[in-house]
Amino acid sequence: MPYDANMPYPSDGDSAAHQVTLRTPGELADALPYLLGYRPEDSIVLVALSDRGGRGRFGGRARLGIPAHPGDWEAVARQLAEGLVKGGARRGAPPAQMVAYLCQDPAEGETGREVMERLRPLAHSLRLACGKLDAPVIEALCISDGRFWSYCCARVGCCPADGTPMGLPGTSVLAAAATYAGIQVRGTLRELRARLLPLETGVVPEQEVALDTAGMALVPRILDAANRAVVAEETVELAGRVLRRFTEAPVVSGNLMADRRDDELLGCDEAATLILGLQDRVTRDRAAEWMEGDEAAPALRLWRALARRCVGPYGEHAAAPLTLAGWVAWSSGDELEAREALAMALGADPDYLFARLLHQACNEGLDPESVRRCLRSEREGREACAPHRRVAGDPVGPGDGRSASETNGGRARPARTPSIRPATASRGGSRPRTAPKSSARRRGNRPEGVRADTGDAKEKG
Repeated sequence: MPYDANMPYPSDGDSAAHQVTLRTPGELADALPYLLGYRPEDSIVLVALSDRGGRGRFGGRARLGIPAHPGDWEAVARQLAEGLVKGGARRGAPPAQMVAYLCQDPAEGETGREVMERLRPLAHSLRLACGKLDAPVIEALCISDGRFWSYCCARVGCCPADGTPMGLPGTSVLAAAATYAGIQVRGTLRELRARLLPLETGVVPEQEVALDTAGMALVPRILDAANRAVVAEETVELAGRVLRRFTEAPVVSGNLMADRRDDELLGCDEAATLILGLQDRVTRDRAAEWMEGDEAAPALRLWRALARRCVGPYGEHAAAPLTLAGWVAWSSGDELEAREALAMALGADPDYLFARLLHQACNEGLDPESVRRCLRSEREGREACAPHRRVAGDPVGPGDGRSASETNGGRARPARTPSIRPATASRGGSRPRTAPKSSARRRGNRPEGVRADTGDAKEKG
């Protein structure tokens, strides 16, 4: 059966949806990076198909990392299938069929064919899980070592035992259509995450000392009700100055060079002050108002840079800047980076409520405009009530003690005041955190199956 993928083509200045038809397993394999927007690694990918007159129309898609332990495969397959089917049903478009992909490069001494055979039980689990939900897998492909194999082909001698070579990147029919439409594949998730992971350079010792020092200076002030608002003003004013510095810096080509340039523009003391200040929920929500227009791009760069400065035992402190990065990315239309940043925020702190709410909303395909309206309203209200208290670089003005997450149906946790040690931060964003945990829970160490590229697959924790 042919499969139709929508691809926007420019037409007289407007964007009109056209269909690209994929007919063979090879075309399906070559199309995967364009269906996702990136090249998956060590991934299970499910793509939903709706039946349109005997033609499969691509719909929702979901991705999870391949669990290292085969004993987890059945549960992960069920989780992924249920999430995609239920999510489609909520949107009024339940999938009629599925296409499954297993993507993994060989380990040392392993061949692509051995990878395919090793993952065959996982493909079988996916087919069973989807079949039980009346959304049968009509094609299941393993992609490894530049080749692909079909788990669904029953014809003897049809498929080469050593797999079929993948086409050259950018030569498939969908690749040509994507290029014409101006759509680009953004490399791998590993490259995207690298922009948000802690630095491993010579600046790390200096940054840890700066974080210790900032914690001892700021935490007592944040805990004191009379000084909390002053710390918020100072934090947002400092962030505004750094944003202007980022905005005025010359353009640098390439993500790696651009991130290095931003790291050079941000001092260790400044980064520490901002990281500790943003642990306060009200301050963080004020910073979240840099979300659109000319403010969004430099704000995203700043939140990435701050996440990279959460080094050593300060890994959990990254929940705040990672959540802000995810929010700005989502608000700007970049759902891929939004999902990854928010998932990493939950990896840093699974109890971080703002990240959890945004992650769910983003993955369920909700419109970020409702959150933007809430933040705009708070910003305008503060500016109207106390314009004389605005500071240079402050996008919002002083707060009233409440935040967007606190007013979101009353679902946020009440603030608590624990005993404090010198180096601190806040868990849910509202209360300072006790001394940083060494490495019990670090980004990227979440169990497989926790993070999905669709909110329809339930999170743990």
